[in-house]
Amino acid sequence: MVLQRLLPWSTCRTIFGSAEAVLWGLKSIKRSCLNFCTAICEGVTYKELKNLLKSKKIMLIDVREPWEIYESGKIPGSVNIPLDDVGEALQMNPKDFKEKYKEVKPSKSDSLVFSCLAGVRSKVAMVTAISLGFNKVTATTGGKKDDTE
Repeated sequence: MVLQRLLPWSTCRTIFGSAEAVLWGLKSIKRSCLNFCTAICEGVTYKELKNLLKSKKIMLIDVREPWEIYESGKIPGSVNIPLDDVGEALQMNPKDFKEKYKEVKPSKSDSLVFSCLAGVRSKVAMVTAISLGFNKVTATTGGKKDDTE
């Protein structure tokens, strides 16, 4: 209904080709928004993160710069992919990813958790991963500076 109010039906059919394509597009948008909203709303605390890392059910990607990790320490079990490299890294072929990051490249169905110092960059990385088709993605609430243990 919203699309019909924005564009006449004949224009929609011309743009999208068929009614089925229009419906498919709307369902895709709805599904993407649901995944996006679910990922944005659900965060992982550092206490939860420690338990998840022990279970080995996630890949933790630390999006801080290498100098930050040098200064404040590496999160055990994490792989460092600076924020500016996340999009490219998640699109690498598995061999190149393994060579560069010394880890198996995550598949689009793997659970990813992004972390940074304060929680801002990890959310940006999460949005990048979602836009690339990863659907089990979240970020830490806060960041490494909130890890008081």
